[in-house]
Amino acid sequence: MKFIQSVKNPKVKQWKKLLTKKEREKTGQYLIEGFHLVEMALSQKEHIVEVIVSEEVVLPAHWNMDGVDMTVITHDVAKALGDTETVQGVFAVCRKRETEESLTGHAYLLIDAVQDPGNIGTMIRTADAAGIDGVILGEGCADLYNPKVLRSAQGSHFHLPVVSMPLTEAIQQLKEQQVPILGTALQQAVDYRQAAITDSFALLVGNEGSGVNPELLKETDSNVFIPIYGESESLNVAVAAGVLLYHFKHTLKNV
Repeated sequence: MKFIQSVKNPKVKQWKKLLTKKEREKTGQYLIEGFHLVEMALSQKEHIVEVIVSEEVVLPAHWNMDGVDMTVITHDVAKALGDTETVQGVFAVCRKRETEESLTGHAYLLIDAVQDPGNIGTMIRTADAAGIDGVILGEGCADLYNPKVLRSAQGSHFHLPVVSMPLTEAIQQLKEQQVPILGTALQQAVDYRQAAITDSFALLVGNEGSGVNPELLKETDSNVFIPIYGESESLNVAVAAGVLLYHFKHTLKNV
């Protein structure tokens, strides 16, 4: 077990670099923070490179740390690493999950250019809870391994396939498998409760301000909207995705 006291230690500097997308892409690693995320990572140890624990932290007795490299750090180092206001003092360096880009499931969420990390993470977590087969992050989306995305996803990325790829390619793959593509739009769209699906679907949601790219909407089989009954002009994209995912997943006949 190693002990690091200085925020200037080269390992600490390297860990902090993992908070940047450039370094994550370079190394294939990322940093998670907090008891819940680290516990989720420990349930699939192949993802963990090492666990980092502040000296005053007592790890839960039920955590299985067998075979896991651990480094103890001072509270000052933990504060330097922390990306939250209240640092819990437990971190892990993880390997990025390798996911195949072949889409063979029955239910998918396609996300177009959603930039808010909290929205991305919430949609991943919601898709996981709804029993969706995978999430596709298109161009312009916040990075899956952004710390705010990871916190909002609450560990769902460890077991739900999340793939970054151009949505034109994803849509083409899904169409070849006869999976209906349902866009979200206000024009030339029907109430989501009137959409007819049977055994599969792919839901396409878009940017917080501008919605789904019109070029992508040309590729959908149909478009849906959620009625607004109050004075608000629109729903948050993550809330809308939750409503639609649960509805469409519930209506599938053979899955």
